[in-house]
Amino acid sequence: MLNVPADYEIVIKPTKGWFKLNLADVWRYRDLLTLLVHRDFVSKYKQTVLGPLWFIIQPLLMTVVFTIIFGKVAQIPTDGMPPMLFYLCGLLGWNYFATTFQATSGTLTTNAGMFGKVYFPRLVVPLSNVISGFIAFGIQLATFLVFWAYFKIFTATGAALHLGWDLLWFPLVMLQIALLSLGVGLWLSALTAKYRDFTFLTGFLVQIWMYATPVIYPLSRIPEDWRWVAVINPMTLPVEAIKRVFLGQGVVEPIYIAVSVVMTVLLLLSGIVIFNKVEKTFVDTV
Repeated sequence: MLNVPADYEIVIKPTKGWFKLNLADVWRYRDLLTLLVHRDFVSKYKQTVLGPLWFIIQPLLMTVVFTIIFGKVAQIPTDGMPPMLFYLCGLLGWNYFATTFQATSGTLTTNAGMFGKVYFPRLVVPLSNVISGFIAFGIQLATFLVFWAYFKIFTATGAALHLGWDLLWFPLVMLQIALLSLGVGLWLSALTAKYRDFTFLTGFLVQIWMYATPVIYPLSRIPEDWRWVAVINPMTLPVEAIKRVFLGQGVVEPIYIAVSVVMTVLLLLSGIVIFNKVEKTFVDTV
């Protein structure tokens, strides 16, 4: 038992204002954050035969399907790159974004029981999804680098493959994707808590968003008159930037960077606002 005065009280007050990050609270609950990251990683493939190997199998299967359908059948150009390497590179950042914001979108509904029993900063849960997603991303990045090295050493395409100073931008690109996935996930989490229709719409949104992003086609193939449609998509720049880093191609212009960063910041800040608003009362409605 703690030795505290008889009149000692703990008072928990609601936060004031909608925009409050509570980063100090998140840091105090870093042990919980670590546990949730471990839970997210272990529970995802618990009781499966292949376990974490699915982190490798899934993107490889998608790459094979894309290579057959879009590379061989539809014959969509890949700007001189081997289709398999092109699609695998495009999926690198996209898979992290899609899986992270889908996991984050169920934050309030999936953890309603835990939220109703004990206090901790609600932002810890979506942050755990963002961090645990980097584990799968690391495995997929290593897989991609194996294929990249193969094409570099054993194929004629290898002369066009090199790692230059653009590699220094790669961590910043992934940071943007992480913040964007967090912002979109917070928005969907808040909306799903109020309207369960978004549970079904999230999967549909992922499919539409992927085809609107230059994952299976190069941005350079979009006519100039229509390129603005792709540019306002905040995921276009990160995907193109990753292609620039590893494949030496990808349309990365200052205006594209500005639009993508501004869209990411707006989605993140507005996502925090709407999440903070909904998390105060959602337990009564879930």
